[in-house]
Amino acid sequence: MSLRKVNISILIVAVVIFLLVLHHNFLGLSDFLKQELSDSNPVGLQPIDFIPAVPQRLEDERNDKEISVVIAASDERLGGAIAAMNSIYSHTKSNVVFYIVTLNDTVDHLRLWLSNTALKNLRYRILDFDPRVLEGKVQVDPQKADTLKPLTFARFYLPYLVPHAEKVIYVDDDIIVQDDILELYNTPLKPGHAAAFSDDCDSTTNKVAVRGAGNQYNYIGFLDYKKETIRKLAMKASTCSFNPGVFVANLTEWKLQNITKQLEKWMALNVVEELYSRTLAGSITTPPLLIVFYKQHSSIDPMWNVRHLGSSAGKRYSPQFVKAAKLLHWNGHFKPWGRTASYAEVWEKWYVPDPTGKFSLIRRHSEAYEAK
Repeated sequence: MSLRKVNISILIVAVVIFLLVLHHNFLGLSDFLKQELSDSNPVGLQPIDFIPAVPQRLEDERNDKEISVVIAASDERLGGAIAAMNSIYSHTKSNVVFYIVTLNDTVDHLRLWLSNTALKNLRYRILDFDPRVLEGKVQVDPQKADTLKPLTFARFYLPYLVPHAEKVIYVDDDIIVQDDILELYNTPLKPGHAAAFSDDCDSTTNKVAVRGAGNQYNYIGFLDYKKETIRKLAMKASTCSFNPGVFVANLTEWKLQNITKQLEKWMALNVVEELYSRTLAGSITTPPLLIVFYKQHSSIDPMWNVRHLGSSAGKRYSPQFVKAAKLLHWNGHFKPWGRTASYAEVWEKWYVPDPTGKFSLIRRHSEAYEAK
């Protein structure tokens, strides 16, 4: 056999080996991607679209640090989420990415609102939340089935919503930010803590009376201490509760402690044993969070959650204090987009009119909303 034929044979063998290795690696990558997709997108949390880029001019003006902000947006409250995002975006030079959790029938309305107004430069990802993920975990009165607000539970599933982030901020839709969100993002969390909240006994809230429940600022206002399951936890009934409408989460720690599974466990137990307080006036998302994070959470600056602006139609804070607040929170029945609300003029500065006109109609005919 000539040297030329030997060289050709060796070349053919080398090519075959290279193609086999390439094929093997491709299959391995395919399996990995399938696994990643399966792990990060469970039933009920499906990404719809993502806008990763911003115009170069804005890119140059803003800092490189990316901040993930999760917010729920139901159709009847969409204007609230729009105003909240506008206020956050307008007060920072950081690269904020909004993870907007909504229901499928709201997606088109939301996308139109974002793309046809001054908010078109926002970076965002829309996530469709399937209410079936809550089956067996939420007790629903058949006569009041329409009162269930599935999106209020989105905060329980943060690692699935933002699977690649180490840290995120969650905010309710009834807030306005008046300072750089980067400061809130940089809230230090103690070792072993998966989240930082604002306690209800801090100086800005100080034992606020909630309609139908008296002074709902401690654990006994949210949990039924007559139930043995609650008593066995040995949690002091006088412990200050916290507000879950604004918080910072360490998702690395959240995953390590399996926080989502813990929350689902207490939701399911409540369906069977009715562990929540019978006088519960606030959101039903609070009790499981109080249990799971009992003495295991850090604190955010109280000025980053100046709340109870929606607890009555009257004004409870001075204009100077409202101006100094870093984040205003209209938790309660009186929302700033409703008929009667305190400091509505502050909220309206950040509201972007609905190009479809749909939200203004809802606003005129709205009644009191569920308290959060």
